[in-house]
Amino acid sequence: MRHLIAAAFLACSASHSAGAVNVLLIVADDLGWRDVGYNGSEIRTPNIDALADAGALMARYYVQPTCSPTRASLMTGQSALRNGILQPIDKNNQQGLPLGRTTLPELFRSGGYQTALIGKWHLGHAFRDLLPRSRGFEQHYGHWLGGVGHWDHVHGGGLDWQRDGEPVREQGYSTHLLTTETVRLIEQRDPGKPFFYMLSYAAPHLPNEAPPLTIDAYQSIADHHRRRHAAMVDEMDRGIGQVVAAIDSQGLSRDTLIWFMSDNGGLVTGSGFAAVDYLVERLTDWLGDPLPVPSLEFLRSSIQDGGSDNGPYRRGKMSVYEGGVLVPSIVYWPGVITPKVIDQRVSVQDVLPTLLNAAGLPPATRQTLDGVDQWPLLAGTGSTLSSDLVTVGVDGEAYYQGDWKLIRNTRGIELYDLSLDPHEQDNLAEQEAEVADALLAELTSHPRGESIHNTSLWLMLTDLDQFGGPENRAPWAKRVRERPPPTQ
Repeated sequence: MRHLIAAAFLACSASHSAGAVNVLLIVADDLGWRDVGYNGSEIRTPNIDALADAGALMARYYVQPTCSPTRASLMTGQSALRNGILQPIDKNNQQGLPLGRTTLPELFRSGGYQTALIGKWHLGHAFRDLLPRSRGFEQHYGHWLGGVGHWDHVHGGGLDWQRDGEPVREQGYSTHLLTTETVRLIEQRDPGKPFFYMLSYAAPHLPNEAPPLTIDAYQSIADHHRRRHAAMVDEMDRGIGQVVAAIDSQGLSRDTLIWFMSDNGGLVTGSGFAAVDYLVERLTDWLGDPLPVPSLEFLRSSIQDGGSDNGPYRRGKMSVYEGGVLVPSIVYWPGVITPKVIDQRVSVQDVLPTLLNAAGLPPATRQTLDGVDQWPLLAGTGSTLSSDLVTVGVDGEAYYQGDWKLIRNTRGIELYDLSLDPHEQDNLAEQEAEVADALLAELTSHPRGESIHNTSLWLMLTDLDQFGGPENRAPWAKRVRERPPPTQ
């Protein structure tokens, strides 16, 4: 399959046609920095590697530490803090992406594009006006909430698999189903209109599930969590190869921009609160694995079952340290983007303005953008500046400006010069007090939207957001409601 992608690049190295560009966003769920071959992984990812070889490989691409905040920034071009989305949206949360925001698919749709989301949404599910088809996607196939069982398609006790708002019960592995749907949409598209498609895989998010033959292919990996995680990434890579091959077979390679990214760093142990990590370790020592209490077992699994590899970077998913926010990302467009490695910081909040420019669509004007247009950087036509970036995790808040990174948490202030110290080992907060004070002022003054997170801790612990497992309620598509009219 890698040869197919390379051949497509060579065949399309001439100038692209003058027609509108198709856009395909591919978002992996919880893919770590060193979970891809081009970053030195033992996981075989030849198709992702081929995109990296032929496209713009972003060596410093930043997202938020968890899924919903990243997806909110992707949809709006704004910081997660401005959106008030600071953690994953749980199943009992009645809110979602603020309704006043204009979204990326809405902008493409208004520009004459056909739009579709294939896979994960995770930006609101309780009311119909929060769903993908109310936020700019003409079609949606996949799941609305967080992680799902990859075979049973269940989240938190309810079937979370639907097509255009109607529940779908079907057999199959999530990665295979989403890949097949994306290929179908490419092959059956309206040829008179360009497309904006977002393929948002459920993998390699927990639970660690993959076809047995693929798991067996990684027997050399001793850790069983890592082995299954590797198989999940392997299956996703194969799916990406099939999607790129479909684009090529339709003669669309030179007219299609593909942007691949992960939504946050990979899940590894030691990324959250040290006290909670210690408690889970002690409980597991005393009571065994799995823990006998469902809420504790869900907590244990979410802390200990991750199989990612974030390379030399600190921590992982949920953390504002580099392992939680620095992720693989590639932009591929044969004949337009030449092979290159981009060392400048680019972030998820830059995607919206960048893609609008690449597609020749008007820039967004209805809302303040925190991201900046990075298209000249990607296309090699000019220089750009990195946008300042705010990230929020369970272990604090971080502010990026230039090569500086400031972290504020319960232990105090940390300051790192990432150009010299990318692994965050030398805290310069005292030596560079003026820089720290200036960045702290920027962080403190950054606009903060009203938080959408209002579920009580008691409800979260007694009605768990489990990934897969038995059903104990109606499918989520049957539980969605119409929003009541405002009271007079």
